Amino acid sequence: MSIPLPESARALLLDRAYGHVITINRDGTPQVSMVWMDVDGDEPIFNTREGRMKPKNLRRDPRIWVSIPSRDDPQQYLLVTGTARVESAGAVEHVLKIAERFMGRPQTREQWPQERLIVRITPERIAGSGPWVS
Repeated sequence: MSIPLPESARALLLDRAYGHVITINRDGTPQVSMVWMDVDGDEPIFNTREGRMKPKNLRRDPRIWVSIPSRDDPQQYLLVTGTARVESAGAVEHVLKIAERFMGRPQTREQWPQERLIVRITPERIAGSGPWVS
C-alpha cells in the first residue's frame, strides 16, 4: 500500500540528494549503489542505465530500500522502503534534467548516449531521522 511523501521528504529529494539504493541479487545478497535522487509527486525516482544490476534485480524482485542523507545535517536521513517499477518513457529527458542539477551545467544527449531508465518507487514505509518522520 502506497503512502504519501511528507513535504519535508519531497524537499530533501529535490536538494541534490544522493541515495544509497539497495536491491536484491539473484542469490539473495544485497546490491548497493549510490544514485542521484529526484521525486515525482509521491514517488522517489532515480535514473539509471539499461544493463546495470539495479534494473535487472528490480525486474525480478521489485523490493527496494533507499537511504538518503541530508546535505545540511548528515545525522538526518530519509529511509524509503517500497516497491519499484522500471520505465523507459521520459528517461532521456529526465537524465538531462537531473544531471544538470547535480553537475551544475546543461547536458546534451551526446553526453548520455546509453539507453536510460527511470526507476519509480512506491513508498510503503518512511523512516529515518528528520522532519519526515512523525
